[in-house]
Amino acid sequence: MWAPVAAAFWGVLYAAVEVTWAVTGATVPWTAHSAYVPGVQLFQAALALLAGGACLAGTRTLAKPGRVAMATTLIVALPVFVVGTAGLPIYFVTLVTLSGIESATGLAQVLLDTAGAALLLLVGLSYRRRLRGDCPRCGRPHAGAADGPLAHPAASRAPRRTRVAVYLLMGGLLPWAGAKTIWTLGGDALGVAGDDWQRLTSVGASGPSKAAASAGIDVTVLAAMVGIFLLLGLLYAWGQVFPRWTVVLSGRRVPRLLPLIPAWLTGIPLTMYGAALIVMAPLTAVGVLPEIKPSPPFTTGSGITWMVEFGGLAFGGLGVGLVVAARSYAARTRPVCANAAATERPR
Repeated sequence: MWAPVAAAFWGVLYAAVEVTWAVTGATVPWTAHSAYVPGVQLFQAALALLAGGACLAGTRTLAKPGRVAMATTLIVALPVFVVGTAGLPIYFVTLVTLSGIESATGLAQVLLDTAGAALLLLVGLSYRRRLRGDCPRCGRPHAGAADGPLAHPAASRAPRRTRVAVYLLMGGLLPWAGAKTIWTLGGDALGVAGDDWQRLTSVGASGPSKAAASAGIDVTVLAAMVGIFLLLGLLYAWGQVFPRWTVVLSGRRVPRLLPLIPAWLTGIPLTMYGAALIVMAPLTAVGVLPEIKPSPPFTTGSGITWMVEFGGLAFGGLGVGLVVAARSYAARTRPVCANAAATERPR
């Protein structure tokens, strides 16, 4: 497996970058109004080195204390780096809409956390399979090495229940996208005047953003449409075999990780963010949380509270939809080693 070696290389790279930032005092944004402090960066550097070393150690046969130490390291490290991926959807939107990057160090931090989370997850899954006596690559029990040819299943669409569930989740985008579209077209909603919205959002907007706005399309809604396109690819067969309109690639098998990696890495952060907004809005409305003070272009607290709820339904629905669709896609496209079928034991 290449993942343990890649994880070890990532650990060294991550540690070097974090130590460099900590020593030079580079500003690395954590949220919109806060940045990582050197102590946290040094802790993350040490944790990345430990996690990378644990991944390499897992390629050998370990005694029970070694297995416990490796598992503990991965269990502690994985959530830390998963939390670091929270800003990925925001950077994704700015990149897709060509709106510019606010912080190069912030983007680099998110990408490093994302790569680490993905590699540690792959290593953990592979090691768990080895402990069960299964092939670390395909997850099926079979004789022989785990580096032989792979057999890929035929292209198929997701089960009907999965498709219905994902479509219902996508419906959560409608109130949020509807309000933003009304504002972009110059209409008024939730106490926000269309003219005020257009004036504020046009400040610092790039050419593509202005072009989208002139067509009545908000750039964040446009980014959500990209997410919907990914969702549909995960649900239907054209997401497994390139369709005719891709011309040069037509008829070729889509690399399995091509849609899965962006689906997992944007779906999970969007789910967490959306869930927080969904809970926050009603608690604010009933007075459990402090009232959200309106800021331009919002003129009322109730209007911005409703928009927070709409955002939670949109981001949460899209995030959960991506996770559900990706789970189905992963199961439907999972390859097996060609010699697995003959030796597979009943489960």
